[in-house]
Amino acid sequence: MTKDPNDSDTEREPVEGVGPEARRRLLGQRLLALRSKNRLTAEEAGIRAGVSKATVSRYERGKGNIRWSYVALLCQVYGTSDKERDALIDLAKHSKNTDAWWVPYAGKLPDNMRLLLAMEHESSRIDHLSVGVVPGLLQTLDYARAIRTTPDPGLSPEDVDEYLSVRMQRQQILDRPSPPRYQVVLDEAVLHRLVGGPAVMADQLGHLLKRGQDPGITVQVLPLAAGAYVAALNPFIRYGGTNPDLDVIYLENAVGSLFLEEASAREKYADAFTYLRQEALDPDSSAELIAEVLHTHRTQT
Repeated sequence: MTKDPNDSDTEREPVEGVGPEARRRLLGQRLLALRSKNRLTAEEAGIRAGVSKATVSRYERGKGNIRWSYVALLCQVYGTSDKERDALIDLAKHSKNTDAWWVPYAGKLPDNMRLLLAMEHESSRIDHLSVGVVPGLLQTLDYARAIRTTPDPGLSPEDVDEYLSVRMQRQQILDRPSPPRYQVVLDEAVLHRLVGGPAVMADQLGHLLKRGQDPGITVQVLPLAAGAYVAALNPFIRYGGTNPDLDVIYLENAVGSLFLEEASAREKYADAFTYLRQEALDPDSSAELIAEVLHTHRTQT
């Protein structure tokens, strides 16, 4: 059996904040699912692939350096399709990239925020249901600054400016040469909720209209007249690419953040987003409604 020189009796953690956590996490989640599907222990999978049990376990946890050749061997053991094998190998080949813009901030960001930024950076498709505020990727600075924090927000006043700077820099993914396809379903209440005053709202809705004209961005409004939907009670974001088996669902609430990777969760939230898009106004009608509400805010300035 081949021994991975990176393995040792004590697993080594990756350098804090360095490397695309999303790639390693997605790769590990899928490798674990494939091994479970084949009803193999980590030791059995390692023996068949010619790698150590520690390597199998480490890859599944998204830890340390990853060799794409070992991933290819594991894919052969698990009997993956050529398409999935190529997708997993691609994740492995790019698992050491450290060019992500947020790396210099890593030491100051909580774990969930680093992972969220990694997900955004790596995704070629982002689906977002927002029911409270305009999504962060589409916010103006004044709007973001005016959003009130709940008790015990976890940020000291001196950290607020840096936090807002990070939020604004997140938006650069939408201006890349190959940006992700960004689909937003926005509850109509967000358009009417006064954040920062009428002038701030008018500027924000103007920015929303402008960004909604970009080829890769779709904004649809779920109208108040349509009633209430159970699926729209809580916001969520679905990060993914060409292979839906690697999608990750992001949820955020008062006690923290949650990343869902189970197949059942992916399917449920994919269906919910498809349904809500069907119930929402089409992009042109949504733009007309946003423009109407923008005019209302502007007349109040």
